[in-house]
Amino acid sequence: METTCTNRVTGLHELEDFRFQAFESARLYKERMKLMHDKHIFDRNFKPGDLVLLYNSRLRLFSGKLKSRWSGPFRVVKMFLSRPVEIESEDGTNKFTVNGQRLKHYLGMTEEKGDKVVITLEEPQYANEE
Repeated sequence: METTCTNRVTGLHELEDFRFQAFESARLYKERMKLMHDKHIFDRNFKPGDLVLLYNSRLRLFSGKLKSRWSGPFRVVKMFLSRPVEIESEDGTNKFTVNGQRLKHYLGMTEEKGDKVVITLEEPQYANEE
């Protein structure tokens, strides 16, 4: 009877150890997955005057799978507290409010008027031409 009781208590302690190891393993797994997830999140803090691109989610209805889903650039006019952003087109004619999750920073080059360089392409001249 004593050996059975001792075996039972030992089994319960082993079960408690297995449960603790499973809990620790799950906790470590969740921490690693959170770090991987957070590594791919980009900071999307916009300021008035920033140039942004707008994601067009309705583009999938049209043919042409290689078309870009981003349109723009647009200029940020105003930020609201609950993540909507008021943007306007480059020429300033259209103003509308969109969700901040549909925007990303525009990193393209801005063209300066008056500083254009024209390069003409010509056929190369080879020394051994007949």
